[in-house]
Amino acid sequence: MPMGRKRIQSLLASHDRAVFVLNGWIRDPYIILGPDDHYYLTGTTPLAGDKREQTEPYNTGLGEGSVVGWKANVWRSKNLIDWEDLNAPFSLKDGVWFGDQPKAFEQLDQGQWRLWAPELHWLGEQWALVHTSPGPVKGANLSISKGTKVAGPWTNPLGTAIQRRHDPSLFKDDDGTWWMIWGATSIAPLKPDFSGFTSNPRKIGPSGATAKMGHEGCLIQKIRGKYVLFGTGWSTGKMRRGSYNLYYAVADKITGPYSERKFAGRFLGHGTPFKDRAGRWWCTAFFNANVPPVGRQGIQSRNLSQTAQTINQRGTTLVPLEVRMNAGELYIRAKDPAYANPGPDEAQKF
Repeated sequence: MPMGRKRIQSLLASHDRAVFVLNGWIRDPYIILGPDDHYYLTGTTPLAGDKREQTEPYNTGLGEGSVVGWKANVWRSKNLIDWEDLNAPFSLKDGVWFGDQPKAFEQLDQGQWRLWAPELHWLGEQWALVHTSPGPVKGANLSISKGTKVAGPWTNPLGTAIQRRHDPSLFKDDDGTWWMIWGATSIAPLKPDFSGFTSNPRKIGPSGATAKMGHEGCLIQKIRGKYVLFGTGWSTGKMRRGSYNLYYAVADKITGPYSERKFAGRFLGHGTPFKDRAGRWWCTAFFNANVPPVGRQGIQSRNLSQTAQTINQRGTTLVPLEVRMNAGELYIRAKDPAYANPGPDEAQKF
């Protein structure tokens, strides 16, 4: 449920508990602090005005009955409290596949067009938007704005070479090289003009018994001089069983080797770690479950393995993160007790 303004302000200031900042159906919420000192939020969303957002508040967003639409809705805010709707500045029609395979779009009912997991990245003078899609064409997009606003017209310099890359993300290294990250997990460096890759993709992942970060939602950030690979998986290791969690592994080089998979937070799967303008870390969180949200009370000891379950309400929640060096090791962990520790349904032992 939406929080009052004073409560949101208090929780944002204290940085020790989760805070619900925006109501409305969303998956994979992504936040970045832009060059204009605004926070930009996007994610997997329905089309504006879709009545199912009210009639089916806990729609899973999966299958033919999915409420997910084919446009990337974007909001911006100066304070993480008041959000301005930028009215879907990007859609599948702006991507490369609409022009490359028009018949696929003509033959599939528009109600089945889907745009998944958009991200925004500031390139210095323009914005890049990446996302994946299961249809009409099973393909991703890397699209670049003409100017400094998150708005069209958009170009697609990588063209169809982006292919079917699930949950693409971008990372700019210290030497100026942009990398694409996708799946769980492949990476490849991009040409300066984003028209292609400069080398073949390579696989990266954690060391130790858990060989993969999870199955989706992977991204890379540079934190305290370390490359941090984040990834998403279900606590049980089985699809849609347990809690949807965020994990990470650390390396001194982007290509690895990476550490063992570590635990970042329960119910934080496919969330985005980001720094606010004060330098504090947060992670976005959202509803992803087969049943309505369960209560927080006693959640630390509750086994959720029967089906997909979460404490997150429908909408965008921000969970504070603790980020510090501990005896030379980078430590990242949710601060809110309800998110901070693995549940009894966690397959990996930490």
